[in-house]
Amino acid sequence: MENQPTKEKLNEIPTLYETDHISTKEKIIHLHFFFGASDWFIAEFDNRETFFGFVILNGDFENAEWGYISFSEIKSINFYGMQVDNDIHWDVRKASEVEKICEAQRWF
Repeated sequence: MENQPTKEKLNEIPTLYETDHISTKEKIIHLHFFFGASDWFIAEFDNRETFFGFVILNGDFENAEWGYISFSEIKSINFYGMQVDNDIHWDVRKASEVEKICEAQRWF
C-alpha cells in the first residue's frame, strides 16, 4: 500500500458501530483509499482489521455500497507493482460532501 495511514490517524477513526445512530449522509469520512477507478471511503475502524465505509469498485456507481472492508485485503492489492494508495490530501468531511458518494447514492 502506498502512503499507509499512521497508527495515530487510524486511532482517530470511530470504532465499528460507534456511528450507527448517524445517518449515512452525516457519517464522517476519515480516510480515502483509491486504485484506478476504485475508491474506498472509510467511516469506522475496529482498530485491527475491519473498516466500515462506502466502496465504489471499478467506477461502478450502480453497485457501490456501504459495507465492511478488510484492511489486509486493501493492502494486498498489487497489479504489476501498482498498489492501493491512501489519499494523503484527503480532507475529513461528511459523506454528503463527497461527490462520488453523492453520485452513487443519488443524493444530488
